[in-house]
Amino acid sequence: MKKILIGAVAILLTLQVNAQTDSIKRDQTDTIHVGNFIIIQKNKDKGGDDSSYKSDDRHYSFDVNLFSKRNRNKNHSNVSTNWFICDLGFANWRDKTAYGTPTTNSFLHTFSGTPFTKSDLSLITTKSTNVNIWFFMQKLNLTHHVVNLKYGLGMEMYNFRYENNISYNKNPVYVFRDTVNFTKDKLYASYLTVPLMLNINATPDRKRGFSFSMGFSAGYRVGTHTKQKSDARGKQKLAGDFDLDPWRLAYIAELGIGPVRLYGSYSINALQQDAVVQYPYAVGIRFSNW
Repeated sequence: MKKILIGAVAILLTLQVNAQTDSIKRDQTDTIHVGNFIIIQKNKDKGGDDSSYKSDDRHYSFDVNLFSKRNRNKNHSNVSTNWFICDLGFANWRDKTAYGTPTTNSFLHTFSGTPFTKSDLSLITTKSTNVNIWFFMQKLNLTHHVVNLKYGLGMEMYNFRYENNISYNKNPVYVFRDTVNFTKDKLYASYLTVPLMLNINATPDRKRGFSFSMGFSAGYRVGTHTKQKSDARGKQKLAGDFDLDPWRLAYIAELGIGPVRLYGSYSINALQQDAVVQYPYAVGIRFSNW
């Protein structure tokens, strides 16, 4: 009798352990996490016992959590400010001047010889530079810190280095071929500029992820001069407006890949106001926190 009682107790203990194990397995498999997807297995007959828990009575629901713990925006301010951003790049222009016309010839003086051609106003690409100092840029959150509005204020500075010996006359304003061989011959223009861009940040919880921005900028010219250096005349600097358009409107873009920030700009209006039709553009590296 004692052996029978001991055996019965052992059987009951085994059944209880198996039941608990089966219950744990069922609870563990009721909810499955696959990345940002949560799959929940439910029983339609919640009031039934285990014998009524059939596969035909099961259904599944899906919960998509795009802003999971990994993707949630933590401690992000709706407005963030970046101070004193610096751009270093190369500049050039797309020349659409109609050379040989009376209007163009009245601005591009030859005095003698053949009229000006496009090659006369060619730039040295490696020495034509664009340096921008942005006093500040702000980023305004629009949607989950993924879509943002970026704007700011700064100074754009362009140095156009001529390949040939070109000089500007101030009054009246015109350009002419010079007889002096210059070791440096450039036109400088600076603009106080306001950029406005729509920013898409694909990785808002990463300081150095992937982002891109596109928009427009409007700048007002605040400084213009020519600078020349030669053995015959030494260093010369001449200030004036030189018939440059006082405004600069441009398409602008920015690309962020990890720690690298690239920028680009392309003028909508021409650099000069009348005879010469040149559209400056620039590309380079941006030193910015975002």
